[in-house]
This record gives sequence, structure tokens and C-alpha cells, in this order.
Amino acid sequence: MKIIEKKTGDLIPYENNPRINDRAVDAVAASIREFGFKQPIVIDKDGVIVCGHTRHKAAQKIGLKTVPCVLADDLTEEQIRAYRIVDNKTNELAVWDMEKLDLEMKSLESFDMGLFRPSNAVGSANTGEDWFAREDRNDTNRQEGNDEYNEFLDKFEQPKTTDDCYTPDNIYEAVASWTAKEYGLDRKRFVRPFFPGGDFENYPYRPGDVVVDNPPFSILSQIYDFYLEKKIDFLLFAPCMTSLKTSATRGLCSIYDDCDILYENGATVPTAFVTSLEKEYITRTAPELGAAVREANNENLEKQRKSLPKYKYPDNVISSAAMSYIGRYSIDLRIKKAEAKVIDGLDSQKAMDKVIYGGGLLVSDRAAAEKAAAEKAAAEKAAAEKAAAIVWELSEREKEIVRKLGGE
Repeated sequence: MKIIEKKTGDLIPYENNPRINDRAVDAVAASIREFGFKQPIVIDKDGVIVCGHTRHKAAQKIGLKTVPCVLADDLTEEQIRAYRIVDNKTNELAVWDMEKLDLEMKSLESFDMGLFRPSNAVGSANTGEDWFAREDRNDTNRQEGNDEYNEFLDKFEQPKTTDDCYTPDNIYEAVASWTAKEYGLDRKRFVRPFFPGGDFENYPYRPGDVVVDNPPFSILSQIYDFYLEKKIDFLLFAPCMTSLKTSATRGLCSIYDDCDILYENGATVPTAFVTSLEKEYITRTAPELGAAVREANNENLEKQRKSLPKYKYPDNVISSAAMSYIGRYSIDLRIKKAEAKVIDGLDSQKAMDKVIYGGGLLVSDRAAAEKAAAEKAAAEKAAAEKAAAIVWELSEREKEIVRKLGGE
């Protein structure tokens, strides 16, 4: 790897860079000031940045004339596009060992790690209000009781996959206990082939084994067909909204009980169950199963619940979250420049080292009244949307099928 110095202004940011990095620029700039430029920018033969857009912006911010670069002239154009994504994505796969991190942070008591916080973080790294605590321990910036703010943050939430949703022990216990009781089965014959790295097709099944487990949802059809061919009975977790057809066409029974399960990876998934154990019914509810799962899930939710502050701003304060909420429901609200002043936070917040997320506006009483009216109108629209539903009717052909199914 040969490192070359290039003029900062000669580097060309990739115009379709899919990574949003503005929040990190200040922290990276502080890191370069403190430690020097230790990680080169990767560029292609034309000087277009492959990896290192944030470092480039940080270098511009602190006025560096040149930056170290690595020329990726051994990669094809397709490989460069792939590497640009892979380099960013693989960084997200690592997690913090919080116990080891605590030891490292304690050893840095005389070093101000607050210099390298994200641009919208608050507090000091050495006081417990650090950015590791806010983002890696809590894994969220959400505020309890502030639904508008939380809904705004949800727009940027990385979608969670339903595959690899490892089941909390108490959830599995609720499902397995109900299954054993409902179908008169011996728990000792229950098997769970869908462990991390497991191969369900080559699992050492014994005669009489029953699979009670949470499989990858993306290959459920393949899993159903395998067990039906091998004549292995099962009761499997399944996605609530798409289970009916895939199970019914195979003669399986889907079980519904309004179970929104919080899985180990943080995904909350509306979950049903599909089983080969039902010989008469093609779909059913199981109130006892639903009650047991919900009770277990509530225990997990209680454990997960964070001690987050409840923020409520005066009507004279307008935040990005409030405007986003109002705009979502197509409410027309316009605040005049002469009636607003940009603020980072309120005086009452400064004592607690808090700010308004994304900044805000302090507005006149007239503008505050308009904002309050707009929020009320948005809330009414939100309620109306929830209440509205399309009712689909049966055709005469379908009614005739229904009559025949009932023996009429």
C-alpha cells in the first residue's frame, strides 16, 4: 500500500455517496487535531473519493492543504462501488464490550473525551452523560412521553430484520409450555434446530421429535415443505401478517393471538404461530397462549424500559420534531422570520447541560397560538386515520363458496 499526499481541494466527493456523515465531521476534525491524520483517504484513479468522505470534510474544516491518500487503481468500477458500501457497513457490525469500555474510560479521567462527541451530543464524557452512555448503552436518543420527537427519530431508524430474532427464554417457555399442554406432548421431545449457525436440514432428528422453535422468517416456506416431506411435526413462530396463505395452502394451521414480541435483537415483530399438530382446524386463536406470551413480553419490555427524561416544551418553542409531525398530516403552518429567533436550548436547560435536539425556534405568542392550533389539527387527522378502514365485501361467487363450505 503506497500512501501519497494529495491537495485537499483536488479530491472529488462521490456524488452518489449513500452515507450521511455531517454529524460526525466535528468529532473527526477534533480527532485529527489531537492525534494527526492517521487513516488515509481511499481514492480512485480520477481522484474521486472511495472511502473517507468524513475525513475529507474534517480536513477542509480545519484547513488542511494536503491529506494522505491511497490509490485504489487495482479495483474495477464495480468493485469500487461495492467496497464503498462494504467499508461503511462492516463498521456497523462491531459492538462495544461495555465492561472493558468502562475500564478504558476510567483510565482516561484526565483526558477530555468530550472533544470527540457527535455534534449534537450533550454532557461530558467523564461525568456519565457521555456519548457512549447515550448511544451504546441506551441505544437510543428517544424521550419517554415525547411521542412527536420519537416518531421523528423513527424515520432514521435502521430497519431490523425478522431473521435471527433470537427468542427470549421466557417467551419460549410460554410457547413450549402451552404446546405441551395443548397437544399432550412430552417436552423432552421438543427440539430447537434454529440455533445460531444451525443447519435445520441436517439436524439429528429422532422419531417422535417435535420442532418448537423460532425459524428465519425469510425461508419459512422452505422450512414448512422440508418438515412436511420428512413427516416431522412442528409449531413455529411466524410473521403475523403473511402466515395465513402460506400455511393454509399446505394444510397447516395458523394460530393468532395479537402477540407483538420483543426479540433479543431489539426487533418488535407481530408474531403468529404455524403448526402441523392441528388435524381439524386451518386457523384458530389460542387465548391462553396469547395471554402467556404477552405476560412474558411485558416483563421484557419492563426490563428494557429506559429511565429517560420527559420533555415538554412551551408553545413558544418550535422544534424540528414538532414541524415534522405537523407536516406529516399536511397541515399548513408558516412562521414568519420576524416572529422567530433561533435557539439551541432554553435557559432552564443549561443548568442540566441539555439542548433542544436539532435546535429550535423561540416564537411570538401569535406564532405559538398558530403552532398549537396546527398540532391540534394534526392530532385530529392522526386519530381519523386510525379510525378509518376499508371494508371489503364478498362477491356472489365467494358467497356461494361460503354456502357450500357450510353444507347449505
